[in-house]
Amino acid sequence: MSNLEDERRHLAQAEADIVDGERRVSAQELLIEQLRRGGHETREAEVLMLTLRQTLDVWRGHRGSILQEIARLERARG
Repeated sequence: MSNLEDERRHLAQAEADIVDGERRVSAQELLIEQLRRGGHETREAEVLMLTLRQTLDVWRGHRGSILQEIARLERARG
């Protein structure tokens, strides 16, 4: 059974991961723009961008699951 404190720690980690993921997406967007301006191929950078965004979506979904579990535990606590 889940513990509310554990879930809150998991939420903090998920939030940190999401912030890091968003930072990576932003950095990749800048890199792609720099590559384009320099006349370089961007296909591999764009594939990586897609992977980063998909990963971020998964992390956001995981955060949602954690939030649901926290809400369930808080309701059970009364």
